[in-house]
Amino acid sequence: MSAAATALPAAEERERAPLAPLSRLRLLTRNKLALTGAVAAAILVLVAVFAPLIAPYDPARPDFSAALHQPGWAHWLGTDDLGRDQLSRVVYGVRASLQIGLLAVALAFAAGVPLGLIAGYYGRFADSVVSRLTDTLLAFPFLVLAVGLATILGPSLLNATIAVGVSQIPAVIRITRAETLRLKHLDYVAAAVANGGGDGTVLFRHILPGALSALTVQATVGIPSAIIGEALLSFLGLGIQPPSASLGVMLSSAQAYIAAAPWMAVFPGLAIIAATLAFNLLGDGLRDILDPQGDSR
Repeated sequence: MSAAATALPAAEERERAPLAPLSRLRLLTRNKLALTGAVAAAILVLVAVFAPLIAPYDPARPDFSAALHQPGWAHWLGTDDLGRDQLSRVVYGVRASLQIGLLAVALAFAAGVPLGLIAGYYGRFADSVVSRLTDTLLAFPFLVLAVGLATILGPSLLNATIAVGVSQIPAVIRITRAETLRLKHLDYVAAAVANGGGDGTVLFRHILPGALSALTVQATVGIPSAIIGEALLSFLGLGIQPPSASLGVMLSSAQAYIAAAPWMAVFPGLAIIAATLAFNLLGDGLRDILDPQGDSR
């Protein structure tokens, strides 16, 4: 018992020392792409949070006298076919995209992390059941599954969030399971078991913290996927419904005016590209910083 107790702190120190927050921050500042992604993502989050203060107009209020105005001083990004200010709608569209992105990822983690922990730690029957469920969901491409679920549930912001979140559960399960299989054989976990730690203690105090690096990377990768999923669902009429502002709704409305008013499609498209690129750059950088052995696994 005393030998195991001595081994526990030493093993934990060896396993967790490389993940010190200050070391991570220093590596992030040295990774130019990751730093660029982090700054861009932070700006987008600030835009979403302070959308009512940034948007110069009500994004849902039409002004038929200003319909299809080109970008200018009065409307920096122009107006749409109903005279609504494009800048205001892009700002609120970014807000809606990040809202769905964050909530969908949170839903995927709430369901996927416990299932991955159970499958990886207990194995056998539990692993078989969870793996079959994951394989079934993975048989459908992400966007196809999201569109199918949204069609069944009906068009709304809540249902779009659920559809995108459920579509991301399989990836979260697989990463959590893989990390659990790796971590449960490490010395500090074995020492915790030898010291009499229960399953809950081992899973949530020793294994889950060790898996947070890989899960953090998955979250930053999952957000841009959710943003694209929301834009697609709204474009097809299965997500956010007009007159609410959504980047997908804006692109859908721009189809009939692509030649006469190209700015109606250009600026929402650029906003989607900027959001997805920012979080993808951040995710790639965090993968190198937090999970340097990921490629070898």
